[in-house]
Amino acid sequence: MKRRSPQDEVADNAPLQALAEALAALSEAGEVRAFLEDLCTPAELEAMADRWRVVPLLLKGVPYREIHDLTQVSVTTIGRVARTLERGAGGYAAAVHRQQAATASASH
Repeated sequence: MKRRSPQDEVADNAPLQALAEALAALSEAGEVRAFLEDLCTPAELEAMADRWRVVPLLLKGVPYREIHDLTQVSVTTIGRVARTLERGAGGYAAAVHRQQAATASASH
């Protein structure tokens, strides 16, 4: 990852915002998947999928070691995801909430 000064971080906010807006403009999971496959390397996709896979297990209180045994995701990555759930920007929580709401409305 590139090292950035505080001034660079302010300037770099616009491209990140543009990327977020591009993702938000996509309305179906298939479109998002195609965009991610075009945007990311296979290793980046695997890393993101691994992080997302452990989120529901962490929210259920499954111990790190058990999550590792179930998913083969490293305990270090599991710990990073757990810290992000606690102190991050709230993106995981928002996505989980939206996903649960969509599942609930689809079942009614």
